[in-house]
Amino acid sequence: MKTIKKTIQKTMKNKEGFTLMEMVLVLFIISVLMLMIIPNVANTKKSVETKGTDALAVVVQTQANMYELDTGSEAASFDELKTGGYLSDKQATEATAKLTITAGEVAPIVPAATP
Repeated sequence: MKTIKKTIQKTMKNKEGFTLMEMVLVLFIISVLMLMIIPNVANTKKSVETKGTDALAVVVQTQANMYELDTGSEAASFDELKTGGYLSDKQATEATAKLTITAGEVAPIVPAATP
């Protein structure tokens, strides 16, 4: 047991700290990894937002179809669906911000193209 302890102590005495080049190399590798990861996170966020809006559009369209079947007329607005109990307050708020409804058809708002 004492020989192992002496060997470890001897090894530790001969070890010096990391050199400046080793530290620079580690920082460089971390920087490259960060440059590769950060853009993917931004693209993933856009993808999630798009999928969320599409899912909301499907839910609201289904509720608009139910409204039409129940009342015999097409829903003219999200407030009309909310008042009829077909959408919750949160769904109506999000739908107003992200979707349009025309003649009972729900569609995502298409952002204007930037030149």
